Amino acid sequence: MTTISLRQQINPHFYKMWNTNKPYVVLNGGRGSFKSSVVSLKLCVELLKFVEQRCKGNVICIMDNISHIKDAVYSQIQWALDLLGVADEFYFRVSPMTIMHRKTGNSFHFYGADDPMKLKSNKVTDVIAVWFEEFANMKSVDVFDQSVPTFIRNASPHVDHVTVYVSYNPPKNPYDWINEWVTSKENDDDYLIDHSTYLDDELGFTTPQTLKLIEGYKANDYDYYRWLYLGEVVGLGTNVYNIELFNPLDKLPDDQSINALFYSVDTGHEVSATTCGCYGLTNLGNVILLDTYYYSPQGKSHKKPPSELAKDLKGFIDKCTNEYGLQPDRMTIDSAEGALDNQFYNDYGVHWHKVNKLKNIDMVDRVQDLLAQGRFYYLDTDANKVFIEEHKKYQWDENTLQSDDPKVVKVDDHTVDQFKYFVRDNERQLGLKW
Repeated sequence: MTTISLRQQINPHFYKMWNTNKPYVVLNGGRGSFKSSVVSLKLCVELLKFVEQRCKGNVICIMDNISHIKDAVYSQIQWALDLLGVADEFYFRVSPMTIMHRKTGNSFHFYGADDPMKLKSNKVTDVIAVWFEEFANMKSVDVFDQSVPTFIRNASPHVDHVTVYVSYNPPKNPYDWINEWVTSKENDDDYLIDHSTYLDDELGFTTPQTLKLIEGYKANDYDYYRWLYLGEVVGLGTNVYNIELFNPLDKLPDDQSINALFYSVDTGHEVSATTCGCYGLTNLGNVILLDTYYYSPQGKSHKKPPSELAKDLKGFIDKCTNEYGLQPDRMTIDSAEGALDNQFYNDYGVHWHKVNKLKNIDMVDRVQDLLAQGRFYYLDTDANKVFIEEHKKYQWDENTLQSDDPKVVKVDDHTVDQFKYFVRDNERQLGLKW
């Protein structure tokens, strides 16, 4: 085992959390505060104490979906064990998702909240701690209320209580269930509630590149910076987007080249508009709306069927391909759309990629992230004017703001939707961390 100084790995801000004896520890705050790193180190240190004492002890780690665990909390525990110099003392398994100490069998068990029955019927004994990571992504507090009693019943006889850790980044909406839940626990003596940000990093873990990125957010969209990096519950406002973050261009910048082309469609058929955006990703990582196809059937006696729309879209793509000399990198469509996709495949042998949609507020967050980095531009052409006008008018429904699932006003939002689909479907290529 490698000997390390924990004081060199844990910022002083977290000393209180590290030493508390309270059974419930809630850590919230902005991105880059290292709260998850501290929780993972704490859990590994506690489990290793049981290994040294030859006592049985297990840790439960929970996220909203089992498919998210391998690249998140599982890797976080793996990182902590490696930092402590004991990774070679453990088996790392993915089916079932466990990290087990080779000699004692003491383990980290990983579960998704999308399978609540597995949590409620959990058979793991000798539980010493539970970690709910990215807790705000869960649909409600129900998974906490229903599963925690099970883990407490299966507590190790060698602990006074099972320590339950909760970590998350607060949503913007003050009426989101988790913000209301945490507020209700502020005066509960069993709970330690800690708020941290990147500004609490006294040990210098935050790299100069990250600090530069943060300063970019701060300069471009201060409210978004307050939410993303200070972890403040800033509220939603009425307008969904800050239109000042949509940067117009008369022409493509001389210092940038288009490296990839993306297309995104929102369909309406007989009752509303069908639109397709052509987006370019540049060598500097910027996104430029190059062109927009927009067809509205309103006021037309003959409304285009899928066969005509497919022909229009193929012509639009061919035009952009010829102009920029690039084949499509990805063509995205609403996951609920079938007719146009089938027609396009029948005519041209190509399927559109169906976007994995989230709740609208989460889709909006991804667009706002791109905008707040100052990386979105559009060619100021007649074809793209409808895109800007619809984004200017895109608003939250004021009657739903005081709820945990606010709605938008669904009027003239077709380019808005296809933009969200594009960003959501290409998060990795766009360098968006979620």
